[in-house]
Amino acid sequence: MSMYVFTVISGLLLLLCFYLVIVYFAAKIKPLDFLFKIREVQLMAFSTSSSAAVMPLSMKTAEDKLNIPTPISKFVIPLGATINMDGTALYQVCAAIFLTQLFGIELSLIELIVLAMTTVGASIGAPSTPGVGIVILATILQGIGVPVEGIALILGVDRILDMCRTTINVTGDLTACLVMRKLTSFSKKSKIILLNDIKASS
Repeated sequence: MSMYVFTVISGLLLLLCFYLVIVYFAAKIKPLDFLFKIREVQLMAFSTSSSAAVMPLSMKTAEDKLNIPTPISKFVIPLGATINMDGTALYQVCAAIFLTQLFGIELSLIELIVLAMTTVGASIGAPSTPGVGIVILATILQGIGVPVEGIALILGVDRILDMCRTTINVTGDLTACLVMRKLTSFSKKSKIILLNDIKASS
């Protein structure tokens, strides 16, 4: 069980590092500066385990501390709270593989890939409320032949992992806001250059 928890948390930390790299190249913000600016959002997400509950604070932080335009924050963050569940998807894949190994169910490479794709697909559109991930996981486990009773084995550590994965989910939402700002600014610059070229040619 301790190795299962360690594996999930290690995966979430790797995902966080991936987000920090994206932030650095997309917005030229140092990783520690980014974490400092969004610390209140992460703490609230960790304590509530709900992306929906953190949504107003996420939008305020994006606009006030990350200089995200209001239209972008109001579009990306509510959308991300529903479909950007990277932390949840990672957790569910790890939990499913852990339980298949525990019950002695052998999965081929193709079956592992299908399991990962199914889990990611199931996490999209999942309600951003505490404890929903375990319900979706139960549905996935039934499809691969794992007894639903196996869920009881990981319920004891599910709450702390739920808090951790929600923190990663909201971090991903704010990262997406920075990427969207970069893309829109690049698009505007391209339009200006194009208009200048048209004026110069005419």
